[in-house]
Amino acid sequence: MESKRQQKFAGVIQKDLAAIFQREGMNYLPNTLVTITKVRVTPDLAIARVFLSFFNNQNTAQSLNTIKAHASEIRYKLGSRIKDQARIVPQLEFFVDDTNEYVERMDKIFDKISKEPRQPDSEE
Repeated sequence: MESKRQQKFAGVIQKDLAAIFQREGMNYLPNTLVTITKVRVTPDLAIARVFLSFFNNQNTAQSLNTIKAHASEIRYKLGSRIKDQARIVPQLEFFVDDTNEYVERMDKIFDKISKEPRQPDSEE
């Protein structure tokens, strides 16, 4: 369970990273919208795990690798934004947030189940 301090710091990082990707995301991934869906911070605030969602993109693995290749540059830009709010700038670890894919897969399963003929309930 995250402390209030971790949650607040994660919120600051998420907001500032979102602004960075909104302004300069086209430099890293042209024609792709990058969304920061979640940020988790370690208790010592040294590592931030950033979960990304990519829209208008076919190859998420390649996109993630591109973001990871620019991680130090992104961290520098984040540092210049949060320098007054944080003592240290956390290391950034990027992951793909596959929640949307999971939801779509579950919806398909539920649709398939609802279209199957119902078995009559047997009473004993």
